[in-house]
Amino acid sequence: MHISIELVPRGLDRFREELQAVRKRHAPIDTVNVPDLMRLSVRSWEGAAAARPFYQRAIPHIRAIDFDLRKPFKLGSELLRNGLAEILVIAGDPPADMTRKVYPTKTAELIRKVKHEYPQLKVYAAIDPYRSSIRDELGYVGEKLEAGADGFFTQPFFDVRLMEVYAELLPCCDIYWGVSPVMTDASRGYWETKNNAVFPANFKPALDWNVDFARRAIGFADKAGGHVYLMPIKVDVETYLSGIFS
Repeated sequence: MHISIELVPRGLDRFREELQAVRKRHAPIDTVNVPDLMRLSVRSWEGAAAARPFYQRAIPHIRAIDFDLRKPFKLGSELLRNGLAEILVIAGDPPADMTRKVYPTKTAELIRKVKHEYPQLKVYAAIDPYRSSIRDELGYVGEKLEAGADGFFTQPFFDVRLMEVYAELLPCCDIYWGVSPVMTDASRGYWETKNNAVFPANFKPALDWNVDFARRAIGFADKAGGHVYLMPIKVDVETYLSGIFS
């Protein structure tokens, strides 16, 4: 089983310090995921390249809407040159600055293009259990698999029972199960309103509950033959990880 952590590259020097601290203190983590945030100057693949001295497995997020399907996927050669063999293709949100060029490229379309031009790259796609109905999401997963997706990273789950449902319906998929702490009622409201997330009746916006859930999610993933994707958003990373791995 692999355990991945999402770290945001707010600046390369600070990013390297965070990577060094996590690697030194939390040995179970063997993979780092790097999001691509438009408000930051460091792109995901630049952050992933900087992470390689710390983690052999560094996975940049690639936004489909940033790429023109009529042109070669030139980023592929840069990824391979920097020792990056895995990527996570996401749809991508339109930029707030509308002068920034984007394209009507769908996730499955970019996956198909990348796998055609760079078959040596391992390409992951996303699963969002709250996007629509389970049936519709499974159909979307099928489109990505048909396009060549090698595996999936999920949006955060907050209930192991829902993870069990998806695991049963996708038995042959290589899945990183997302886990993210929700520490306030306002944050819970955001997840419920913005992302249609579902929380169990026993949920508490407290560190102890979130640490316990992360441990249970890791146990489930290990038993199911999957992996875990930790997203420590709006929480002290060291405190959160120390609670999970102590």
